[in-house]
Amino acid sequence: MDFLYTIWIPLIPFLLFLLIGLTGMYFKPIVSGIVGTVGLGVITLLSFITAYQYFFVDGMVDGVYQKIVAGSYTWLAFTDTLHIDMGVMLDPIAVMMLLVVSIVSFMVHIYSLGYMKGEKGFSRFYAFLSLFTFSMLGLVVATNIFQMYIFWELVGVSSFLLIGFYYDKPSAVAASKKAFIVTRFADFGFLVGLLLLSYITGTFDFKTLTSPEGIETIRGAGLTFMGASAVTWAMLLIFMGGAGKSAMFPLHIWLPDAMEGPTPVSALIHAATMVVAGVYLVARLFPVFIMVTPESLNVIAYIGGFTSLFAAVIACTQFDIKRVLAFSTLSQIGYMMLALGVSGYGEHGLGFTASMFHLSTHAMFKALLFLGAGAIIHAVHSNYMYEMGGLRKYLPITHLTFLIACLTIAGVPPLSGFWSKDEILAAAWHHDKLLFFIEFAVAGLTAFYMFRLYFSVFWGKETHYHHTPHESPLTMTIPLMLLAVASIFAGFIPFGEFVSSDGIPHHGEIHMNIAVPSVAIGLLGILVALLMYRRETTVPDRIAKALGGFYRTVYHKFYIDEVYLFVTKKIIFNLISRPVAWFDRHLVDGTMNKVAWVVEFSSYRTRQLQSGQLQHYAVFFVAGVLVLVLTFAYFLF
Repeated sequence: MDFLYTIWIPLIPFLLFLLIGLTGMYFKPIVSGIVGTVGLGVITLLSFITAYQYFFVDGMVDGVYQKIVAGSYTWLAFTDTLHIDMGVMLDPIAVMMLLVVSIVSFMVHIYSLGYMKGEKGFSRFYAFLSLFTFSMLGLVVATNIFQMYIFWELVGVSSFLLIGFYYDKPSAVAASKKAFIVTRFADFGFLVGLLLLSYITGTFDFKTLTSPEGIETIRGAGLTFMGASAVTWAMLLIFMGGAGKSAMFPLHIWLPDAMEGPTPVSALIHAATMVVAGVYLVARLFPVFIMVTPESLNVIAYIGGFTSLFAAVIACTQFDIKRVLAFSTLSQIGYMMLALGVSGYGEHGLGFTASMFHLSTHAMFKALLFLGAGAIIHAVHSNYMYEMGGLRKYLPITHLTFLIACLTIAGVPPLSGFWSKDEILAAAWHHDKLLFFIEFAVAGLTAFYMFRLYFSVFWGKETHYHHTPHESPLTMTIPLMLLAVASIFAGFIPFGEFVSSDGIPHHGEIHMNIAVPSVAIGLLGILVALLMYRRETTVPDRIAKALGGFYRTVYHKFYIDEVYLFVTKKIIFNLISRPVAWFDRHLVDGTMNKVAWVVEFSSYRTRQLQSGQLQHYAVFFVAGVLVLVLTFAYFLF
């Protein structure tokens, strides 16, 4: 069967964006929401059909899953091999991401019908959701790295529009600008890296780049710079783009502030899809990383490990429910990056499979957590945990689904988070014991801060609410229940039989020496949170006071934002930008202004030479003749 129909998977949301964006103001806002939601339902159905057809019918040849180009159009051609195409390429990770993006986006579209009801700009919101979905799907199915870069930038534009949806709210505008500017620095590295890689290989095409012949071509490149091969620099620069989009340290500062957008946006962009684009980028070029520049994978592993621990520690001190989840996302993305960094290839590619597995399970339970947080905020009109408490009595569905999500992210068996996290820890154990113990500690911290959040919101001391909280409408609770089911059962999918580093299915197994301690430390984290937050106690305050300056430093996110502001305002603006501006204003502009003044002054003084009066021309003619006669007479006599 032909896969040509898959071109409609990214095209439908683009058409929805145009339709809703251009005509939404002529209809009732709910019409835009229904049209957008139905369109996403069609995309989700097509994604499931594609997954079935690829994995069970046509995707495998001789026991190996193939890269299938379903359709391709040459947009710009530079040489016979170097050209930018627009098309659809299907392989295991692309098909997996089609399912992840379409399912989460569909759930967010349904949820937003209730959450965004009555909001000014309802149609605009659904138009932006469609644009984001189009951008993300175009990135996922890209046939070449330049097509991916184009849609990569469109994802950035979409996030800017969605984070800044409340454009009359200064904090939202500042957050959208921060996200856009920080990721632009990273994307510049991505652009330079992909251009360098294409210069070495003579192609942008993913199939060629990751083929045995392409790998040999890259290996044969003899270019070096500062003691490292040009390929290593290219791959690290490409990873820089991924680190920015996935908010890896030190480019993480935009993600917590991005919570200023509507909560469904947080679920869609900053929990399940956009932030994993960096992980997907590394996975897409994984054969090049592992075969040509394995040393760059060590960099990726340690950046992922550090980010994971760094974000988990900060999450333990935050009180804004969405910011706790934002730092949790940072930590979980660090898990995925670390897994790719410690992975081998072929039968040793456990880390690769574990990373993609965790990407899939994380998409479900983190979307559930954010949408659950939205239901909580919708009920109490506050983001802060200390203004909540006892909500289990008022929000029974939200309470149960949120509990399932917390147990899942804590790695409690048999929920999906347990299976994917176990494989990451096993891959880290076999590769680098230090990274294993870092992630082992993060597993305990994750369980602690998530159940700190859970007990504070649903148990604890009941706050005096201005009105009695109530459960959300069905448009909001149905997605919660569906995502809860996915969070429970997604771990039972034999993921390794579908996604692996070399396309050859392999069977996973439980690593009891890893699983038992990791579950134990997760349960310990839950127990500590239970003792500290199940009922109101003074223990948290006493611990915070005992830790003193360290606690304040962690609470203020290690003052990384303040460091960036200091470097930007005090050093770059004052010591670099101001002198450059003075030089430009006084020397460059001043020189040009002076030249213009001289020309103007000279023109003013000589304008009488072209007055248009015949007598003036006659005077100059006679004077000239006299000067010539007198000159000849002087030299002659």
